[in-house]
Amino acid sequence: MLHTTLLSFDWLNLLHPDWYINNGGLWFIVFVVFAETGLFAGFFLPGDSLLFVAGIYSNDLVQSAFKTQLDNSLLDLLILGVLISSAGIIGNMVGYWFGKKSGPFLFDRKDTFFFKKKYLYQAKDFYEKHGGGAIVMGRFLPIVRTFAPIVAGIVQMDRKRFVFFNVVGSLAWVFSMITAGHYLQTIIFNSFGFDLKKHLEVIVIGIVFITTVPVLFKMLSKKKS
Repeated sequence: MLHTTLLSFDWLNLLHPDWYINNGGLWFIVFVVFAETGLFAGFFLPGDSLLFVAGIYSNDLVQSAFKTQLDNSLLDLLILGVLISSAGIIGNMVGYWFGKKSGPFLFDRKDTFFFKKKYLYQAKDFYEKHGGGAIVMGRFLPIVRTFAPIVAGIVQMDRKRFVFFNVVGSLAWVFSMITAGHYLQTIIFNSFGFDLKKHLEVIVIGIVFITTVPVLFKMLSKKKS
């Protein structure tokens, strides 16, 4: 059951997906996904775990947002996926637009201790070869999904190509996460009697582990490229 607890706000609440669900529901989740995928300040938001938990509560979220009693879990899941995917697509377009506007300034900027122009050219070469994969796969990686569209704009990635992979990536990320949450809750509860709604911390820890370990492994590997 969704309820409001804004008076008990703590900054650590921003890391807990259930806080967003209980204090804003569907429309809050839509905004959070937009912020995480399109705004610099949204890189710390819990996108993966939030979508997974949203899938668990898909019926409650949609029915509460639209004041309906559809009693159709598949339709609720579809509505949830379309709305959140749209937020992710728009968010990435905002990030791409920001990057494209700031790109010329960066290419004209002189090198400093923290800024090296050669990295921009390396990024540009990378996006020309693997830009589509970076946009799609970047959706599934924390922090990366915030900055991937911005970098794509900075290096002037082809707009039509970006839009295509932006849509594909957003749909794949959102629907895979909410579908997993929706159906795993049912399967695990029916098979083992384990209610994921009562153990959301397990979900958060599990998803953080799955999404960050590959990134850390890559960062710590000896492959310089």
